[in-house]
Amino acid sequence: MSALTIGFLAGLFCFFMVVKVKTWFGYDDSLDAFGVHGAGGTLGALLTGIFASSTINPIFKDAKGRTLPSGLLEGNPHQFWNQCVGIAIAWGVSIVGTLFLLKFVDLVIGLRVSKDHEREGLDITQHGEEGYDWEIAAS
Repeated sequence: MSALTIGFLAGLFCFFMVVKVKTWFGYDDSLDAFGVHGAGGTLGALLTGIFASSTINPIFKDAKGRTLPSGLLEGNPHQFWNQCVGIAIAWGVSIVGTLFLLKFVDLVIGLRVSKDHEREGLDITQHGEEGYDWEIAAS
């Protein structure tokens, strides 16, 4: 049931991030990678720390070998904290790696195409073909 709850909440959250938050802030994310993977993954990791169950994964044991609570709902706030640290590391690596790659690409070939290419459409100017056949859609 925890997995279903996490999936349901993450689905709602991803939808909200893609439909509402992206519109509010106006950032360019044509594939919704941040709204789905960044936001959904972050929420999923947090909820995993909350719902982790020693019945599913009895990873924590005391000196006598007795199973200890795994997640926050079972009484182990440390796992939730571990999830937060993991999220911070993942975000840090992602941000630094993305900035490095953007700078590298900008130095080597540039990040932007010309205004003329944007106006004409990148399907034609960059790929030599149309991405959409509007004649079929109109009929």
